[in-house]
Amino acid sequence: MTHPDEMLDIQTPENVAFGYQVAGIGSRFLATLLDTAIILLLQIAVLVAFALILRAFNLDVLEGGLGAWAYAAFGLIAFLFYWGYYIFFEMLWNGQTPGKRWTGLRVLRTDGTPITLSESLIRNLARIVDILPVAYGVGIITMFIDRQSRRLGDLAAGTLVVHDRAPITIQSLSLKRSLNLGMQGLTKVSLDGLPVERLTDDDLSLIEDFLLRRDQLTHRASLANQILSTLHRRLGLPPPEMSRLEAEDMLLAILQAAQPREEE
Repeated sequence: MTHPDEMLDIQTPENVAFGYQVAGIGSRFLATLLDTAIILLLQIAVLVAFALILRAFNLDVLEGGLGAWAYAAFGLIAFLFYWGYYIFFEMLWNGQTPGKRWTGLRVLRTDGTPITLSESLIRNLARIVDILPVAYGVGIITMFIDRQSRRLGDLAAGTLVVHDRAPITIQSLSLKRSLNLGMQGLTKVSLDGLPVERLTDDDLSLIEDFLLRRDQLTHRASLANQILSTLHRRLGLPPPEMSRLEAEDMLLAILQAAQPREEE
């Protein structure tokens, strides 16, 4: 069974590992409960609207073959709501449904990249097995067995659910940097000779991701220097030698220098 604090390390192409906290059964059950309640409310609303339409046209579902058609239509609508709900929102919100968003969860591929339509289709169509025999019995048993709390749908699609974190902005990083400098007493780093303008958006996103997650990273002591060394080598410069605090401060300074580009 997965420990609630288990961390999953994802290796980026730059050989930098980011840690995600794997979502346990409790948080996933709460998200599913909220999503199920929303789906039921939507289905009730559709049923009421369906009944009002029949009443408006003075139709009786018990007469002739209308009843069979009506029940078949509502069954199809219920199916589309239940499975389409998850697929629609996971594509719209990049791996989140309303329940997952409220509980701070997100579905990712096992390599840490966002899920695509094919993974969403597989993991959600497999719910027909996970919900057996009742109340996600098969899914819960599978989640207890799997070390990453994955149900059969996740195993088939190659996905997992992790705890999400809030997005970061350049402004919040600048504020955090000034607070850190005040507490640590560090001096300003110099970016002389570093062509910040040659850094790509992917480079800046990597820096942002590290600074956002650094307090939760298991290898924080070496990651800042790893990132700086990787960026310097790509720019044809010798890797710098500095402490972790100085390396983090330089990464923050690089983001500040790149801020005009971000605001364009």
